[in-house]
Amino acid sequence: MGTVRGAAPVKMFAGLLASDVSMFEKVLPFLEEKFGEIDSESPVIDFSKYTSFYDREMGSGIKRKLVSFKELADPMSLADAKLITNGIESVFADASTGCRRINIDPGYIALSKLVLASVKERPHRIYIGKGIFAEITLQYRGKSFRPWEWSYEDYASDEYVSYLNRVRESYALQLKAAGI
Repeated sequence: MGTVRGAAPVKMFAGLLASDVSMFEKVLPFLEEKFGEIDSESPVIDFSKYTSFYDREMGSGIKRKLVSFKELADPMSLADAKLITNGIESVFADASTGCRRINIDPGYIALSKLVLASVKERPHRIYIGKGIFAEITLQYRGKSFRPWEWSYEDYASDEYVSYLNRVRESYALQLKAAGI
């Protein structure tokens, strides 16, 4: 019989989408208030080259920014993180239409995977409570994150993977410093 033990803390991050890149700077203080200090930010990435899925709601020319948080977290906090980010999205929604002006998807990096939270049920997602599902979007294998057949095209790109590998390296150092 295996020995039951708790999960290691994880590195929380958020993926932000907006057609107006000034929204990123407006939202970052809200994220830091809820999740702590941001220790890494990706460059602004052209999200529109991957999909036009959000154009109808948020406008064309959507950009992405990824940020990670310094403080490690319990992986069980992912559902609460998604509810918090949904609330922040509502604060910044267009008052006249109710449309989001920013989309914030929280997730976490563990040594073996990258997990995203979603409100949408799909066959490859696990319900984690409070109306939230978790998806293992990338696996860490062969010294890099690798996509699954269901991985979002942007998260599977070299551009994102390069940044996420650096965040994972930082996370591994944090675990080592904590003796985990």
